[in-house]
Amino acid sequence: MAQGMPGGTGAGALLSILRDGRARTRAELVQLTGLSRSAVSQRIDALLHQRLILPAEETTPSGGRPATAFSFNREARVVLAADLGVTHARIAVSDLGGAVLAERAADLPIDSGPEPTLSWVLDTFRELLAECGHIASDVCGVGVGLPGPVDHESGTAVNPPIMPGWDGFPVPDWLGERLGVPVLVDNDVNIMTLGEHWAVYPEVEHLIFVKAGTGIGCGIIAGRRLHRGARGAAGDIGHIRIPTIDQVQCRCGYVGCLEAVAGGAALVARLRDVGLDVANGRDVVRLTKEGNPLAIRLVRQGGREVGSALASIVNFFNPTLIVIGGDLVEAGDHLLAGVREMIYGRSLPLATQSLGIRASELGDRAGVTGAAVMVIERILAPETVDRSVTT
Repeated sequence: MAQGMPGGTGAGALLSILRDGRARTRAELVQLTGLSRSAVSQRIDALLHQRLILPAEETTPSGGRPATAFSFNREARVVLAADLGVTHARIAVSDLGGAVLAERAADLPIDSGPEPTLSWVLDTFRELLAECGHIASDVCGVGVGLPGPVDHESGTAVNPPIMPGWDGFPVPDWLGERLGVPVLVDNDVNIMTLGEHWAVYPEVEHLIFVKAGTGIGCGIIAGRRLHRGARGAAGDIGHIRIPTIDQVQCRCGYVGCLEAVAGGAALVARLRDVGLDVANGRDVVRLTKEGNPLAIRLVRQGGREVGSALASIVNFFNPTLIVIGGDLVEAGDHLLAGVREMIYGRSLPLATQSLGIRASELGDRAGVTGAAVMVIERILAPETVDRSVTT
């Protein structure tokens, strides 16, 4: 019985079937789609012309002639991905299956402004393309994550508190004019959420990803889809007001924000106040691993503050899994212990009955993986493929 095709009956929907990595013959695709053999052949020819699929192998049905099977060609194009944080960046080239072909990480302060930052990103993209044997015409799209509020539709940062000069800067236009391909932009936590869900937990329906780094943010997977909200502001838990810390000034201009007491920048400031030599969240992690008692206490308490905010979200959203990423999670169990303590202590028993709380498995790669996935899912969406091929 025909199962029906995702996203219509065009070549793009047929490609969606083949993207699971399994090779299939024309006869199998006819059975899966309910289309005629000639219609399936027409769509296969169109996808072959674009090199989006390739003949994979020959199979021999019982009593019949050998039949050619076709599979998704993840090497047909490449995607460029940039995960820009407050103080450092990771740049990568990936194939259409999301596998990283080349990458580079570097210290890169986002407050140097958009043009200097993006010029470095552009130069690095070109170097990495050469490193993995590709040229500009192989690129089908670019994904970028920024450490601040982003209007996903326009791809611009909106009043980012720690990114001077970035407000309203047309990142998609600036990069697109120089690379000649579509450019998608989202905030860094959303792309990390996409990456972790796609690569590690694709079967999880409802997931919360928390980035605990210089700042604090949250990404939401609902029904296996990233939930951005009306304008892309969903999940900004870093600026939830914590009544017990009303006196603490946040860099966003308000007081009492979660980020102002539990973010990496806040922990750095408190450690500096007692004379310790720390520059960023990675130094906080280093001190924690070295057994510094103040660093351990601050990280643990930061975990409690994050867990307190998340407890309300657990009761409201009822996720299956919470994943904690960002620099501070590298401090070991101290941060996670604080998070777990508050969530399990303050959330409803039904909401925590099967709730998992884990550290990110992708670590620093979550962002570039998600930035690539954001582009891949747009470029290979059935309607996009249908517009690019002749069926």
